[in-house]
Amino acid sequence: MFRKTASLASAGVLALALGAAAGQSAQASTSTQSGAAGTAAACSLRLGSVTANGAATSRTINATSPITVGGVRGTAGVFGPKQVQHSSTVVGTPLGSGEARSGLTVIGGALYASSYVVDGQSQLDPHYPHNNLRVGGGWGNYRWIEQSILRPANAGDPAHTLLYGQRTDGTTLRWIAEGTSWRATGGVGGLTTVKGIALISRTATAETFLANTRTGALVTVTWPTKYNAVPSSRVVRGSTWQGFEQLIATKCGTNGTLLLGIDRDTKSGYLYAVSHANGTNTVIKSLGKVPLTFSDPQYFRIAPKADPLNGA
Repeated sequence: MFRKTASLASAGVLALALGAAAGQSAQASTSTQSGAAGTAAACSLRLGSVTANGAATSRTINATSPITVGGVRGTAGVFGPKQVQHSSTVVGTPLGSGEARSGLTVIGGALYASSYVVDGQSQLDPHYPHNNLRVGGGWGNYRWIEQSILRPANAGDPAHTLLYGQRTDGTTLRWIAEGTSWRATGGVGGLTTVKGIALISRTATAETFLANTRTGALVTVTWPTKYNAVPSSRVVRGSTWQGFEQLIATKCGTNGTLLLGIDRDTKSGYLYAVSHANGTNTVIKSLGKVPLTFSDPQYFRIAPKADPLNGA
């Protein structure tokens, strides 16, 4: 399923940029608030999880004042107990009174394409297949995975599906889907300092992530989609962001981002409205602590099929 392993592109170049971020101050922007920072009250993030018992959950976090969280809807029997090691963003597509969901998971050190359908009561619909299809092995030493699906508004424009994964040695790799297989398109080493990462922008030519580091920096990482392209980073804040083990993001406003930071040590989450990313001039508005205990083993975003991300 995986083929043509690409050599690492300029390993250490991005690591040097991320290391330099630690020495820069956390500049507070005084720019006019725009994008998410000015419209956060209208935004929400649909949060999914896999519980220790293998159930899948769905709830909505609303950027209201104060923050509100919708009721949890659980689906038992999607996975086995403590089975899922990692999960990508899950795509949810309305189907009758229920929803079809699909994403990538790491189970027992192997990568799987997981899909299932829930009915109107959020239970597994027996009329549809419930699949965990093995894609390939060798995923036991990965910190995280993410899948990005570009579906342009204009059907004539290029579409793609990309898979990202970071190994425990800090090496981050990328593949592109080609039929039923994946072709490696590049990689970069030296990212051991990165803790959490969330996709905030995608186009046909580049994709951008927000990432926080162990030294407290918050940076954007932009990776051109062409074969063996080298990613670049830009400092957003220089300190205070080291507490989050996971970042989850969704579109907010025309070109902003609603960002959730999860602190595994305290089982807490904090919500931020982030304007269009522009280095240290990026406006970040803290919306407060989410009234939810983050105790499930896996968290991820449930995204709609049409999922434009314009945060950078």
